[in-house]
Amino acid sequence: MPPPRTRGTALRQRLAELRGPDVPAKALDARALAALAANPGCARRAILDGAGVNKAALASALGAPSAFGQSQFALTRGNAFEARVKADGGAELLRLVHEKLDRAAEPPAEARVPDLTATGPQGRTARTALELREATEHPGAWTLLDHPMLALDVAGSPAFLEPDAVVVHPDGSWTVVEIKSFPLLDGSADPAKVGAAARQAAVYVLALEEVAKQLDPAPRVRHRILLVCPRDFSNLPAASAVDVRKQRAVTARQLARLTRIEDIADELPEGTCFSPELPADELTSAVESVPATYAPECLSACELAFHCRGRSREAGAVTTLGRPARAELGGLETVEDVLAAARGEAGDPSDPAVAALRRAAALRAEALEAACR
Repeated sequence: MPPPRTRGTALRQRLAELRGPDVPAKALDARALAALAANPGCARRAILDGAGVNKAALASALGAPSAFGQSQFALTRGNAFEARVKADGGAELLRLVHEKLDRAAEPPAEARVPDLTATGPQGRTARTALELREATEHPGAWTLLDHPMLALDVAGSPAFLEPDAVVVHPDGSWTVVEIKSFPLLDGSADPAKVGAAARQAAVYVLALEEVAKQLDPAPRVRHRILLVCPRDFSNLPAASAVDVRKQRAVTARQLARLTRIEDIADELPEGTCFSPELPADELTSAVESVPATYAPECLSACELAFHCRGRSREAGAVTTLGRPARAELGGLETVEDVLAAARGEAGDPSDPAVAALRRAAALRAEALEAACR
């Protein structure tokens, strides 16, 4: 068995070949990682994200461009709001952390804001770990880490993550801060957007816990994160404490279920490449060589969702009806199988799903017959 360094080098080379010659890798951020964890059975997304393939460009090349993502205006507004929250050494941000999460501590009159500049993601990750260790070993003061870099193992491949901020409390505990541009109206926000932010923050919490394990004693990573948003329709910051224990547990469990990227890569035909520059038929064959697990939820989380939905519909797969329907139908994998079972042409009568379908078909026939009288 080759040493880990040799295997790691070979895997990185293989993933670079999958992206295509001279194609830079697209970083796997927490938002993408949360979406990947929500669908751990999709080998297609796992290998594309692991290889750093730009799925938006890939979807366009396949003729099924994605239809979601932030507008340039929203990005500009979000960056301006984040700069305001972190102004003056993060004074307002730390005040909100103290008010919402740690009233027992001394108010943050001043705080350390270390420089996290380093070369490359590995260098920034090491610098972040060093500053977290330094802050934890000298309790009694507040420390604000602005855009630290964290690493998390995802199916055997490292993912580098960049939270908006991490705060080290005077007691040495760590808190993740998420800054979003959607508003808090009368103290509450859109539940769907808050849920997405919580899932994203849970990924950061998991990555922080990996850093904490390297210290002795390991500092406490708080499971209540601070969500900072504009108040009502202004540009003034407001904050809410969000408990992400449930999201953290689900994400950790789903990430553990992911097939290792090297195992998926080993199953691919020799010469497989996902470069958007390839001819359409060759690119389609490459994408289809990796099995996908499509569900309607993919439409709001994956750039390849329209392509996968089209293929799923062509195959008549019941997954297009959603995960609950798929679970209820048991071993019936296509719409044609379902209809045949309902008509009594196929299926085991002792199968509860088949029996329920035939009963539903009989009730439908009775209803139609009664309506025609």
